Amino acid sequence: MVSSSLDEKDYEKQPSGSLSHVEEADAEFGGPEARKKLERRLLWKIDLRMSILIIIYILNYIDRNNAGAARLRGFEKDLNLKGTEFATLLSILYVGYIIMQVPSNMFLNWMGKPSIYLPCCMIVWGTISCLTGVAKNFVGALLTRFFLGFVEAAFFPGALFLLSKWYKRNELGLRTAILYCGNIISNAFGALIASGILNGMQGKLGHAAWRWLFYIEGALTIFIATLAIFILPDFPATTKWLTEEERALAMKRMEEDAGVGDEEQTEHGAGAGLIMAVTDWKVWWLAFALTSQVVALSFNAYFPTLSATLGFNPTVTLLLCAPPFVFAAIVTFVLSRHSDKKQERFYHITASLATGIVGFIIAISTMNLAARYVSLFLMAQSYAGFVVMYAWMSNTFARPPSKRAVALALINAFSQLGNVAGSYVWPSVWGPTYRNSYAICIATSGTTIVMCWIFRQHLARLNRRLDEEGVQVFRYIL
Repeated sequence: MVSSSLDEKDYEKQPSGSLSHVEEADAEFGGPEARKKLERRLLWKIDLRMSILIIIYILNYIDRNNAGAARLRGFEKDLNLKGTEFATLLSILYVGYIIMQVPSNMFLNWMGKPSIYLPCCMIVWGTISCLTGVAKNFVGALLTRFFLGFVEAAFFPGALFLLSKWYKRNELGLRTAILYCGNIISNAFGALIASGILNGMQGKLGHAAWRWLFYIEGALTIFIATLAIFILPDFPATTKWLTEEERALAMKRMEEDAGVGDEEQTEHGAGAGLIMAVTDWKVWWLAFALTSQVVALSFNAYFPTLSATLGFNPTVTLLLCAPPFVFAAIVTFVLSRHSDKKQERFYHITASLATGIVGFIIAISTMNLAARYVSLFLMAQSYAGFVVMYAWMSNTFARPPSKRAVALALINAFSQLGNVAGSYVWPSVWGPTYRNSYAICIATSGTTIVMCWIFRQHLARLNRRLDEEGVQVFRYIL
């Protein structure tokens, strides 16, 4: 969910009276009241179609994380995995994921057809997920996991970029949260689906239950991808099912939001967008901050393992994974909506990450069953702050869209190095307490909070400079 502000260098070029008067802006739509009615209808239409992104994101993460559930029912034994080979299977996915995000978003901006590109990528990764169930050894599983990440890389940065073409800055936090709730809910739904498949499919047609897990979930992904081709919108200027009036309003909204047109700035080219993104230090600063937090969230891939430390059988263990992430989804929605309403990001992020740190401390301090289960809830809600960080990132970076596409993909891709490192943060020898693992999560969450505070101070300084120069187009959100 991305709506970008202007770069500092561009502010000098924006006269304080550059926006049209409200009356003039609304005249082409029949006046203020007619425009409000049209805008409500437009947003309802777009929100309804964009909602399929939530389902896609659920399947994106289920296909990525189902190895953790398969581990409980013979995945390691059947593939003869030893030592750190399981952790390598988790981490190798992010190698392809990191490599492809920036090129994918550059291609999406050039192609201009997310309704075709994203579902086609989804069909491919669903097929690869099915093939994981065919793997006979470590090498086979390694290859499928690598290529799974390679293709899955298209979705999340592509979805952020797509949403950035439709929603204004004060609409981004909530919609970022709704999209990312797909990720969070996938941990709950994924555990429930895995519980049913692993408990009921053992030996069916001569296949182990964990193989059926990959077959069924991959096939479901392919089915939803086929539907998405007919549901997802493209960009405002190219979406065919909009009326001319709706298209004009969609483009006008984005122009008013940043004081400069969006579609007119698509002519910079992918190469120029790449250069502008990689030379903006703010992109790299947020990339490192996000990477640090991704390490702190590495418990996600090992959640069934952490739940298993409570001492229940595999079926109950998977069922216990669901409530913490349902809670996390609710907190994410509430926090993001409040952040949007207050137009404030830093303190909302800090509140969530600090609560997560409390959860890590509880897990370090005791093996009491109830206390450790509560700690899982506190850890899981850390995703709320993580989602607000994405909204902040989306609010901060500048047009043109070619730069925005690269900046979003670059930050998200770089942050996946945290998943590579995080795959090795939870070795079995540190269990069942995993105190060292939780200590690492505390340190990385704390680092993220400090980096966000420094970033906030910088944006506040830029806002003061804008005040001094009399620029009235917009302000950075702090």
